[in-house]
Amino acid sequence: MQATALYPLRDTARCEAYTSFMYGLIGKMTAATGQREALTTILLEGVAGMPGCLSYIVAHDPADADAIWVTEVWTDEAAHRASLQIPEVKAAIRKGMPLIATFGDAQVTTPVGGVGLG
Repeated sequence: MQATALYPLRDTARCEAYTSFMYGLIGKMTAATGQREALTTILLEGVAGMPGCLSYIVAHDPADADAIWVTEVWTDEAAHRASLQIPEVKAAIRKGMPLIATFGDAQVTTPVGGVGLG
């Protein structure tokens, strides 16, 4: 089987088409001790229907009882910035901030495809 059949985005033209517009973020935050579940609930409230959001995944770090990883994929950086002005997102940020002990470094990525990205 050819590599392009296994990994269809290895086709250079298709890969360039995707990378020209998707914007990704991967970030880690540490909740205040014992607050990971409450913070996770806040992070997951109201995320459905954010314009331009292709994927928003909240995951618990199995090696740290307070750590949360958030992986996001957006149609472009402008869509991500615009999401921060949505009233539900602003409310979630206000509600969640007191539960966050620290933020790790966020990494910007350029998604090129995968399951769930259409």
